[in-house]
Amino acid sequence: MTAMKVIVVGAGIGGLTAAAALARAGIHVDVVERAPLLREVGSGLGIMTNAVRALRSIGIRGELERHGQVVEDFQFRTARGALITSMPLKEVSDELGAPSVSIHRAALQRVLVSAAEAAGAQLHLGASCRYVEPGAGTVRVHLEDGRTLAADVLIGADGIHSVVRKQLFGNEPLSYAGYVCWLATTPFQHPRFTRGYVGHYWGRGKRFGLVDIGAGQVYWWATQNTRDPASQTGVPLRQRALACVAGWADEVVRAVEATPDSAVLEVPAQDRPFRSVWGSGRITLLGDAAHPMLTSLGQGACMAIEDGVVLARCLQVRRDPIESLRVYEARRRRRTRGMVQRSRLLSMVEQWQRPLPVALRESYFRYMPRRLAHEQTRSLLQFA
Repeated sequence: MTAMKVIVVGAGIGGLTAAAALARAGIHVDVVERAPLLREVGSGLGIMTNAVRALRSIGIRGELERHGQVVEDFQFRTARGALITSMPLKEVSDELGAPSVSIHRAALQRVLVSAAEAAGAQLHLGASCRYVEPGAGTVRVHLEDGRTLAADVLIGADGIHSVVRKQLFGNEPLSYAGYVCWLATTPFQHPRFTRGYVGHYWGRGKRFGLVDIGAGQVYWWATQNTRDPASQTGVPLRQRALACVAGWADEVVRAVEATPDSAVLEVPAQDRPFRSVWGSGRITLLGDAAHPMLTSLGQGACMAIEDGVVLARCLQVRRDPIESLRVYEARRRRRTRGMVQRSRLLSMVEQWQRPLPVALRESYFRYMPRRLAHEQTRSLLQFA
């Protein structure tokens, strides 16, 4: 029997996971990526226990821990640094048998590229998708350079601005959540920045994250409410981030001060209303192309990883690729819908600005029963 052929559009976290999982299952995979090089760019991210378990199921074991940092301590604090609560992330991770890992995006991408290519996937860089052409027995990808590739299945893993999604469902506008995010990684040391530390600091209409990604590197992010993301165009991003956290905990201010101007990125906080239908015929979506979500739960990349693994399982066990894609979508719908909705709700609560709601938020989390925090964390981190 001729091996199934799959084209993955996009060499991001979800696309590369899918490529590695599919190729390991004996499926021929071509990954087309518009970037001419996979460069050392981007910021950090959290690969939680659920995603680590998913990656272990396709043979990626230990690489994340070697290139990142296992989370040892997850805390919520006030802007000034007073402890609100410690979350039972490590406790639950230990129960489930896999750690949560903080890692630079580029390091994770290297791990996934290596796994995909070792399994036999073909990576085509500088290959920008112009449009896809569905057919009765095949689907074709037409690239900007004039080339055409054909396969049995096409997976749109090309992110929040997905070309594949736009062709399937039209120009669906993004939803702006009312705040901007600044992101950076930089070498950093501080007495309060301990090994495996993750700290979320809450202010009024502002937040800050401080994350150990290993090798003496910190990943930090800051958010600030604003109606117009472009209102301070021209002001250096590091300067804007410093103004945002002026007077905050010393480790917060020092982390921003230690960061070169060129290392800071800015993105508006955006998602989309959840779409139940992700595909048609021989085409489907995964990751941000299917279900973009806000970052408050730290599960965006994790959901893309889970998508890639579940999709490969579905394509591996069924002969009809169209049926397999619909089964994949049905299996992923409930979990990803819940993540999108919970991320949006938590994001709204975290960005509260008025004094009374802020005080209520801190009291709720400070006095939350440990059992409830444990149950909620476990529901996020489970993957079978």
